[in-house]
Amino acid sequence: MQNTAKKAALPATALAALGVVFGDIGTSPLYALKESFHAAHGLGIQPENVLGILSIIFWCLMLIISIKYIAIVMRADNNGEGGIMALLALNLRKAKISDSKKIYLIAIGFIGASLFFGDGIITPAISVLSAVEGLSIATNVLDPFIVPIAIVIVTTLFLMQKHGTAFVGKFFGPITLLWFMSLGIWGVVSVVQTPLVLGMVSPHWAIQFIFTHPVMSFFIMGAVVLTVTGGEALYADMGHFGPAPIRLGWFSVVLPCLVLNYAGQGALLLRDPSAIENPFYLLVPSWALYPMIILATMAAVIASQAVISGVFSLARQAIQLGYLPRLSIKHTSDSEEGQIYVPFLNWLLLVAIVILILIFQTSSNLASAYGLAVTLTMLCDTILVSIFIYYAWKWSLPKVLLLIIPFFVLESILVAAASLKMFSGGWVPLLIGGIAIMILMTWKRGRELTFAKLEQDTLSLDLFVRSLGDNVLRVPGDAVFLTGTPNVVPHAMLHNIKHNKVLHERNILVTVVIEDVPFVPQEERVSVETLDGAFYRIKIFYGFKDEPNVPRALVQAYELLGFEYDLMQISFFISRDRIVHSVGDGMSPWRERLFISMQRNTSPVSDFYQIPTNRVVELGSQIEI
Repeated sequence: MQNTAKKAALPATALAALGVVFGDIGTSPLYALKESFHAAHGLGIQPENVLGILSIIFWCLMLIISIKYIAIVMRADNNGEGGIMALLALNLRKAKISDSKKIYLIAIGFIGASLFFGDGIITPAISVLSAVEGLSIATNVLDPFIVPIAIVIVTTLFLMQKHGTAFVGKFFGPITLLWFMSLGIWGVVSVVQTPLVLGMVSPHWAIQFIFTHPVMSFFIMGAVVLTVTGGEALYADMGHFGPAPIRLGWFSVVLPCLVLNYAGQGALLLRDPSAIENPFYLLVPSWALYPMIILATMAAVIASQAVISGVFSLARQAIQLGYLPRLSIKHTSDSEEGQIYVPFLNWLLLVAIVILILIFQTSSNLASAYGLAVTLTMLCDTILVSIFIYYAWKWSLPKVLLLIIPFFVLESILVAAASLKMFSGGWVPLLIGGIAIMILMTWKRGRELTFAKLEQDTLSLDLFVRSLGDNVLRVPGDAVFLTGTPNVVPHAMLHNIKHNKVLHERNILVTVVIEDVPFVPQEERVSVETLDGAFYRIKIFYGFKDEPNVPRALVQAYELLGFEYDLMQISFFISRDRIVHSVGDGMSPWRERLFISMQRNTSPVSDFYQIPTNRVVELGSQIEI
């Protein structure tokens, strides 16, 4: 019965997935084929050339998306969750390698995640601009207004974020389905007039083109990569829908409609080479042009929303895993746990996107900035999934290499081709990614140094408990001390004794542990340990997609300890650590100052762990690193 219900719900889930998963790759026909021919300056629009480029596009879609992501990578799930951070956590758990070598895995994951942030800035800019540029096909009068209109649309999109996407999200699937149907229909209309283009499915056209134009092919690969943007999104959003709806949506709707539209644009170019100005919109009949511009703009907004939500989700995972400082995270839905809003990132993305649009002005210029980030992220996925297959699936090394090398070689070629656009815009995602990597690595290293310093400078908790005796006045109530170092005395406890000269009847040390799984079952949420009659140690376990709520977890812990839980009798003591720079071997001075700045601007612990502010006592301490 359960399997039957799942099968019945599959089409509806696949429809919902269309609006979230395929938005990025679904808007590629707006600009990808045009840019492929622009990359081949001076190449004649002849049947063998058109079929050659179309065949390269077709086989890139088949190899990278259909085989690599849909058939292989989506099987490497972390308890159902996907995405490069989930894959990194999975590898750190499965790979039997030394801690010193795991830093290389973390670096690969950080690079891929950081470049995804760059993608989150470029995708809305290029998608919205390319959609609005259809107005220039309709009339030249609106040319001066294309950039302002794009900025207004993007700004409106980001202003909506704080209200959530629960309401408009219901329309994402049907609108995206209409978009793909339109792509397929206009493609079919054009292909019927020039059926020759269907030969693109034969790989011999791609091979012949590559051998005939080896140098030109290399340049074209830098533009062809635009057709496979969004591959990471298929994997990253797997946790929301599961693999089956994504596979159904891809093979039944997305892939056929994309191929038909690219074929239709190619057929149009064979009939009218001048249509290279904008083959997507010139494929559309004049009576349907304005409706198609509106639909394309809606599809671009949906694609942008999917990427923005992905950036928010990735940032939260990084925060939970300890790779980013705590940021204010707001939930925009009472029913959907994954719908979140990160104010700082929201406004940062908006400013960056507006600056990009103002600098590059057109989608063609922005296309130069696009490919490099996407290809490098795909390459990081390939490396991490090969490690996963070797350790988790226990494949032999020759078998793993036989599977992975074709993808590695193809994506390395795409990276090399995209790198040719470094100085015409490719530097943008690399700069964004470089800044993000620096922040991730600095925060991770800074936390390690801070915890090491805390353990070095503080008393052992067991020794402290044994030596305490009856020398300190006890007061009624429970004191909960949040600490990241459960084996030593928290600074807040020492300061409480030093300044207030008291201890509470019950002193509970709480440490929040983030596991490298998406969710921790409720029955495994807490572990409790009694140190003596007045001291207890509690560990609260969360996955990197769980929502930390310390007071709620304490209810469960109190039940295990046999105590009555009364929040009004509990005081939460939190150390407000002030990190100061000192000369030493930790980090370079500029990285230490960056870490100190981030640490001072993190959101309060009480907010992050949902502790009522009227139950919190903050005690300051100073730590030198």
